[in-house]
Order: sequence, then structure tokens, then C-alpha cells
Amino acid sequence: MSHFTSIQTEIRQIDYLAKALADMGFDSVEVHDFPVPLYGFEGDIREESAEVIVRRKFISSRSNDLGFKRQVDGTFMAVISDYDSREYSGDWVKGLSQRYAYHALIGTAPQQGFTVEEEEVLEDGTIRVIIGQWV
Repeated sequence: MSHFTSIQTEIRQIDYLAKALADMGFDSVEVHDFPVPLYGFEGDIREESAEVIVRRKFISSRSNDLGFKRQVDGTFMAVISDYDSREYSGDWVKGLSQRYAYHALIGTAPQQGFTVEEEEVLEDGTIRVIIGQWV
């Protein structure tokens, strides 16, 4: 039975988190108002719970669920089994956080009077976005 590890993030908005997970290859993401249990690789119910979950069947038959649990400060903690942390490590969470930041920017810029003027993906995978505001 794998132990689960928690990785703190600055992610706050569920909608942008779900979009970032889709960018990372997870189209089937569960979103819950309250934490629900995560499952281990044998289908066993674990003591860990989360509001945003990628079920193991969408990862690998040997994987555990990936979860994101809301913290008191409103951020989400990534809950990843030790087994799955080989692939979904701190670097993976960093990439997810970058995709989240992209969706947060694109989603909130128009509400603040900005428009996306230019967008490009650089060779290293960095996304460069230029936003502007007419005054």
C-alpha cells in the first residue's frame, strides 16, 4: 500500500485547475464541493481525500488516484502517492502550476479590461503572453 505525499501549490481556482489538468493529458477530472476519498491501486479506499481528483483508471492500472485538496487558506494541496510521485513529482506540479497560471491570466484579463495581444510558445515550452489595455 503506497503512502501519499502532499505538495503545496498556489492554485486557488477549481476551473483553471481542471483546465490545467486537461492540458497535462487528463480529460476526465472529478470536481467535488466537498472532499471525497481517494482510492489506492488495488481499488481500496484510502484515508486521504480531495475535491479535485484524477481517478487511477485514467492514469495506469498500477497507479493510485491523484488528488487536490483545498486548504484553509484557499489553495490546493496536491495529494500524490509515493508510487506515482516518480512521474508526478514536484517538477510535474510545477508544470501544472504554470498551465494553471496561463489559464488564470487568459480567464481574468478580459474581466479587468485587458485583451490578449499576442501569444507564443517558446522552444523551452514557456508560454509568452502579451496583454494590452486600451485607455
